[in-house]
Amino acid sequence: MKEFHSIVITGASGGIGRALVYELARPGTSLLLLGRNISKLKEVSEEARSKGAMAEFAFCDVTDGGQLSKLVREFDARRNVDLLVANAGVSSGLGQGQSPEPEGHAQRLIEVNLIGAINTVETLLPEMITRKAGHIAIVSSLAGVRPHADMPSYSASKSGLRAYGIALRGWLRGKGVGVSVIMPGFVTSPMSARHHGPKPFEVSAENAAKIIVRGIRNNRSMISFPWQLLLLIRLGNLLPAPVSDWFERRFAAEIRPENE
Repeated sequence: MKEFHSIVITGASGGIGRALVYELARPGTSLLLLGRNISKLKEVSEEARSKGAMAEFAFCDVTDGGQLSKLVREFDARRNVDLLVANAGVSSGLGQGQSPEPEGHAQRLIEVNLIGAINTVETLLPEMITRKAGHIAIVSSLAGVRPHADMPSYSASKSGLRAYGIALRGWLRGKGVGVSVIMPGFVTSPMSARHHGPKPFEVSAENAAKIIVRGIRNNRSMISFPWQLLLLIRLGNLLPAPVSDWFERRFAAEIRPENE
């Protein structure tokens, strides 16, 4: 089972990211926590330090590749990062009354969820390959396995991220760098709170973090949960499209904007 001592986590200020910090923080561990909410990052870093870890934090927008690269590479030069977690993400859905997605939302989702994750991975890829060591964890979603009709662009961004992670894993196999593609279902978080509709088999952020960390330490290529929802999705994907679509609409939801 792998142990990690130098860790970078994007989107560390809340939800799964914050829970991962708590799960990974321990004496002898150094963390760089990146996100867009400085006050929350400070809280998370203080909690990590209370567990005996060393923790640094910084404001960072993952769509700004230059800023992201500078922060991560400076930390790596001092700490030799062995776990990089591309977790930062945003969500959005159809407009009010099932109207089209608001203009500009699709671009933002792709830029943050997909391009932002690729930016994150690219910061350390050359160094990890040179060292023949390290692990990359990419947080996709089960929406990347069965796209959600109420969240077309979000589903597209997560489907793209899943494909990127799988391709990356195949490329890096044999180079000493591990890759885990993480595909959660509904996880209790501020993002989930804006999802007004059925959330089958929702798990707490704390339990999600335990599942994810256990999977990464065991070098699992795909970490998908909850298994019940994954099973339903896989069975649904085997059905004819009209039946599969009808089944998926049983989980229709309204996705409230971030500022509500």
